[in-house]
Formats: sequence, structure tokens, C-alpha cells
Amino acid sequence: MATKSTFRPLHDRVVVKRIEAEAKSVGGIIIPDTAKEKPQEGLIVAAGPGARDESGKLVALDVKAGDKVLFGKWSGTEVKIDGQDLLIMKESDILGVIS
Repeated sequence: MATKSTFRPLHDRVVVKRIEAEAKSVGGIIIPDTAKEKPQEGLIVAAGPGARDESGKLVALDVKAGDKVLFGKWSGTEVKIDGQDLLIMKESDILGVIS
């Protein structure tokens, strides 16, 4: 019996699902998968509780599940959880939230 696993990131880490880029260029040319760059936009799937400061106080994250974010090109570690390609990264790797 297969059960769906749950993943809870620790500390100031977040789980991000990439948002796929358009398959066509501005001029209408279809771009093959091999030529496309991996998108740097994603959706936060899960977020850790936060990091602890020097005094031991928990500092909550500025992002939450459901936020659409922009992250650095080489940010995060690629993982596969329940058949989904996801990224695990620190909150500091996120450049900003897209509203």
C-alpha cells in the first residue's frame, strides 16, 4: 500500500515548485525543451518554522506556502518528492515575492 509522504522543511528552508516558462518566444517561435532555461520563478509549497537568532529566539520566515517567488539561477537543491520535481532552499536564496 503506497501512502503519500509529507515533507516538512527545517529551520529557514523552504520547498519551492518551479513555475514553467512559456514554450513560445515573443515572436511566436516554439522553443524546444533542450534550449529552454530552467525557470527562476516558483511557488512556495512548504516553509520551515524559521531560524534562531544568537539569543535562541525563533525568527519567523517572511515567506509562506502559496507565495510566488523569484530565486537565483543556481539556488536550491533539486529533489523529487512523490514524483514531483521540487527545490529545497534557504529563505536567503529567495530574491523576492511576486504579487
